[in-house]
Amino acid sequence: MFEKILIANRGEIALRIQRACREMGIRTVVVYSEADTEAKYVKLADESVCIGPAPAQQSYLNIPAIISAAEVTDAEAIHPGYGFLSENADFAERVESSGFVFIGPRPENIRLMGDKVSARAVMGKAGVPIVPGSDGVLPEDPKEITRIARRIGYPVLIKASGGGGGRGMRVVHTEAALQNAVVMTRSEAQAAFANPAVYMEKYLENPRHIEFQILTDAHRNAIHLGERDCSLQRRHQKVMEEAPAPELTQRVRERIGERCVDACKRINFRGVGTFEFLFENGEFYFIEMNTRIQVEHPVTEMITGVDLVQEQIRVAAGEKLRQRQKDIVLRGHAIECRINAEDPYRFTPSPGKILSYHPPGGPGIRVDTHVYAGYTVPPFYDSMIGKVIAYGGTRDQAIRRMRVALSEMALDGIQTNIPLHLELLHDVNVLRGGVSIHYLEQKLALEQKKRK
Repeated sequence: MFEKILIANRGEIALRIQRACREMGIRTVVVYSEADTEAKYVKLADESVCIGPAPAQQSYLNIPAIISAAEVTDAEAIHPGYGFLSENADFAERVESSGFVFIGPRPENIRLMGDKVSARAVMGKAGVPIVPGSDGVLPEDPKEITRIARRIGYPVLIKASGGGGGRGMRVVHTEAALQNAVVMTRSEAQAAFANPAVYMEKYLENPRHIEFQILTDAHRNAIHLGERDCSLQRRHQKVMEEAPAPELTQRVRERIGERCVDACKRINFRGVGTFEFLFENGEFYFIEMNTRIQVEHPVTEMITGVDLVQEQIRVAAGEKLRQRQKDIVLRGHAIECRINAEDPYRFTPSPGKILSYHPPGGPGIRVDTHVYAGYTVPPFYDSMIGKVIAYGGTRDQAIRRMRVALSEMALDGIQTNIPLHLELLHDVNVLRGGVSIHYLEQKLALEQKKRK
């Protein structure tokens, strides 16, 4: 096992990784920007290294600075968390070539899954159901593009091969709009991902977003830990997640989970991964695989009792999985609300000093956050400042506990999206379960129209 790990991230995930390491008796090195000097995890770390000014490009995305920090502190491994460099194959390669262990998949796995076209091809061969679409990257010939769209059937979705995070996508409802959409998406893809390649998929009208958590080791052992429903989204960004997914049968769970496990073995995957699917009319359609720990991993931890970050570290150290598939039993229900420093309805960021802070508590409540009274939320990064997770024996109990928790939570000095979460937790359709990925945006648009 490692004696010292460098955490190449910030915010709540940096503290989450740090806690996992401390419990395992592993010393931690935290890198931080000038904007995060007063962060809790910086003060709690065994060692900390400032790697640059506030802008992420000069700090958390600065590969030479991170590698240098690992060298001067004699760290053995680097944990990338999520976001930033966590799915950057070049970074993983640089970490390994510099003599450190990258706590994540092999660079070739990150590269394979980072290209959505190659990921679709691999998953299709592995028997994982994929969305009907083009056979690879779209050609240059407009007539051929039109033929492909007619074969798939409108509406279609034009997607960047190297895309992610909801960027590089366009819905096309008519043939008249097709060619311009392809040109525009190619241009966006080149600007955002330095890769102009795009492909086409059938656009599903009202799907749910359901994802499966996978855990594998370097010895070709692989298991799945059930699924999460992440359908409450705004602009392709998740707002609230839960596990297990409402109304999904054990038979279906086992069928899709087994296919995900088989796919991991096929590509010789190592570490934690998430298979993301669109689910409509009883059918699953693979959209992408995330090769890192997810923001919403706590809901899976709550219903399985497995510490995913610690298992991730063990696997990276070369250990075999400690669990077999038969050991994974889903118990109860868990819900996670992402707490963002933003206006709850206009979604404008709300950085600033937290004047007072009262965290929620009670049975089944977990709070993952790095903030405290007197902490200043910087304006330079993502607005998420924490997560509240509620666990219950049933979905109804988890929802009731989350309502109580959020009603107790107080953050003065900045705005948060807690009022939106409380509204959703009383929404009759959310309570029923099974809303589509478009539900929240449609609800917000309708409410905005009423206010006008």
